Amino acid sequence: MEPDRDAIIAFLETVHPYDTLPRDELASVATSFRRMEFRAGTLVYVFNTPIGGLYLIKQGAVEITDGNGGLVSLLGPRNSFGERGLRSGGIAVTQAKATETSIILVLPAPTFTRLIETYPSFARFFNRKRGERATTDIATQKVADLIARKPLSCSAPTTVVEAAKIMRDAHVSSLGVVDAEEKLLGIVTVRDMSNKVLAGGMAPETPVEAIMTADPVTLPPTALGSDILHIMLERRIGHLPIAEDGRFVGMITQTDLTRFQAVSSAMLIRDVVSAETVEEMATVTARIPQLLVQLVGSHQSHDVVTRLITDIADAVTRRLLVMAEQRFGRPPVPYLWLACGSQGRQEQTGVSDQDNCLILDDAVTEEEMGYFRDLAQIVSDGLNACGYVYCPGDMMATNPRWCQPARVWRDYFHHWINTPNPEAQMLASVMFDLRPIGGAAVGLFQELQAETLELSAKNSIFVAHMISNSLKHTPPLGLIRGFATIRSGEHRNHIDMKHNGVVPVADLARVYALQGRGAAVNTRARLLEAEAKATISASGARDLIEAYDLIAQMRLENQAHLIKAGRKPDNYLAPSDLSDFERSHLRDAFVVVRTMQSALSHNKAVVS
Repeated sequence: MEPDRDAIIAFLETVHPYDTLPRDELASVATSFRRMEFRAGTLVYVFNTPIGGLYLIKQGAVEITDGNGGLVSLLGPRNSFGERGLRSGGIAVTQAKATETSIILVLPAPTFTRLIETYPSFARFFNRKRGERATTDIATQKVADLIARKPLSCSAPTTVVEAAKIMRDAHVSSLGVVDAEEKLLGIVTVRDMSNKVLAGGMAPETPVEAIMTADPVTLPPTALGSDILHIMLERRIGHLPIAEDGRFVGMITQTDLTRFQAVSSAMLIRDVVSAETVEEMATVTARIPQLLVQLVGSHQSHDVVTRLITDIADAVTRRLLVMAEQRFGRPPVPYLWLACGSQGRQEQTGVSDQDNCLILDDAVTEEEMGYFRDLAQIVSDGLNACGYVYCPGDMMATNPRWCQPARVWRDYFHHWINTPNPEAQMLASVMFDLRPIGGAAVGLFQELQAETLELSAKNSIFVAHMISNSLKHTPPLGLIRGFATIRSGEHRNHIDMKHNGVVPVADLARVYALQGRGAAVNTRARLLEAEAKATISASGARDLIEAYDLIAQMRLENQAHLIKAGRKPDNYLAPSDLSDFERSHLRDAFVVVRTMQSALSHNKAVVS
């Protein structure tokens, strides 16, 4: 028995995280393991049954499949499996079968739990979540955390003099104007009183509704501090009301922001807004790679980093639209410029092309279409000059197909939904990620989006085709060391962290949004919405979100590493550059994505 224990100790000393244990603990753990032998073709455990413990392969090979029989991974010596089941109530979430004669060590569940609770190295290794991310700058703070005080408001009939007394007594410079249900009607500021009442000769008894800014721009409490900075800079305002479902919940002012430092993204937005030429904007966007390095280096989460980078693209787009209107004059009819792809989902990184379109008011005439063709060319050329290169697939507003009146767009979506051929599936996938960027005709898109979500969710054939389309991009899981790398060319022995990493999750999230008729466009927001609407189970959502967070974060970290090395960022990662710890976690994340794809393909979207 002693020689067996010594052999197990010697083996464990070569396996992470056991190699981090104190010597006496390692000796104790070695005696806890149960040694089991399995012939080729023998099941180690069965899906959805109680799991015996944590399995560690000492010799041989084990095939892991999901609940539908889909291959997840082929594991070899020193690989562990079964931990997801142990941490999901002790029930196996996969199935394991020995593919050759194997010796497997089984660590009892209580010992596994004790090691997790006692040793941080174990907790880190078997926890797929990334560590808590820093949110010390205003740009990454939630708006709810920036509201300095309870909302101060008055009713529309309140006189100017009464409102002024409220402001004086509370030492504030603005009030929200609300109705009986606390719905925000407008805001009134000291400047309004000075310019419109005192300088304008109005009576002090004038009701505030006569001088207020009606229907002001607002943000929800869930927005980021960067949204405040960008809106204040772009609109040159000093007071921004915060509303939730139309109800006034607070006010953010420039004074509230003085205790925070403006981060680099806000400075870039400021420089974009003040730029007079495309060349000036290009010098601003050239600083984005360094911004990415700084944000990743300060341990910001991937969704915050990509959101801040996307905000810059949005600001550039809006500035180009202003420049185009200054050159060509006022638009003949209302229009809306929209982004799709990564900009539409607010997920841009250090590598982004442009994907955009124009929705025009139905009153537009053929003669007036020339105005929008010229506008689209100016904006698209400007984006390209600023580093947002032309879309290789020509998914741009410069393509006449994607510069059309609302009625044509409605016909497009109806056709894609009712005739889901391969091209329709591809186009629908792209266009379901639309997000308004600039222009005054927001209502055109809101109506189109609501109608499209309703029609698509009701059409089971279309949804089935979209599910099929969403499974075309698969995680790079292989049979050798866990990854299927690119076999030849410039990126040989690398994995594509975009098309085989984040895209499969984005595709899943889009289908969940269709099934649940969710309006969210951002991938992470779609997953949270799917969980809230029970489109997928809470456990499925948590696993997929954690997997997505890890994949997306490692993609950004790799881009930051390339930039610091003086190279252009790309989406290709060499698994050999990762530690055993990182490779294990990345593989586990891909396993989760593969499992969720398999569940969806079998029409089992892990519903609670």
